Amino acid sequence: MKTITVYTSPSCGQCMMTHKELGKRGIEYVTVGLSEDWAAGPMLREKYGYTQAPVVVVDDGRHWTGFRPDKIAGLVG
Repeated sequence: MKTITVYTSPSCGQCMMTHKELGKRGIEYVTVGLSEDWAAGPMLREKYGYTQAPVVVVDDGRHWTGFRPDKIAGLVG
């Protein structure tokens, strides 16, 4: 089973939509709040070049930022 981590920030519309889509598809994931984990933001910028939330990281090497229902659909199966 894949480990999926979603990095989010408060009041982020795309974050909320990402959570909703993952839940709708029954995909389990871990949430990391960028306002609680201060080291996560710099790590995402350095490792992936992302500066906006949400960031979805899959342990198989896939990652993306923003609400991407097409990418979420690719996690099923």
